[in-house]
Amino acid sequence: MKEQGKVKQEARRILNRFGRKRGNLIPILQKVQGRLGYLPRQAMAEIARFLDIPEIDVYGVVTFYNQFRLNPPGKHSIRVCLGTACHMKGGYITLDAWKRRLHIDRGQATSDREFDLDTVACVGCCVLAPVTVVDDKPQGQVEPTKVDGILLSFKLEKEKR
Repeated sequence: MKEQGKVKQEARRILNRFGRKRGNLIPILQKVQGRLGYLPRQAMAEIARFLDIPEIDVYGVVTFYNQFRLNPPGKHSIRVCLGTACHMKGGYITLDAWKRRLHIDRGQATSDREFDLDTVACVGCCVLAPVTVVDDKPQGQVEPTKVDGILLSFKLEKEKR
């Protein structure tokens, strides 16, 4: 319950910077997600009330554009490139390896919120295909065994702390 109040308060703080025009919906959603990391239901309801539009309209926009998240992000982001070069070099095999190792699907985060997984269309590192972007750092030639190595490095780093 405390978390819901915090979400509503943060959403209201952002809403106060905008006019009540429906045309502000996407910029509002972007600001709220930028602040919270995702778009919780309570924030979407607050936005709908502010703009005097049905909640389903807000939800429809959020689910239409893949830039918006309905789930909280993980501490570390994993983005698998599925652009043409990465696709041809096994990007979907790499994605499947991440899904198996993390026990999540794309668009989800691990239960401990350590990692979230998603795909991107192209990261511009085609010569390194298949590419996975880990915490905004491109990793090249990420085969399934390299997925294990990347995860092991996170585990070792965590143990050092």
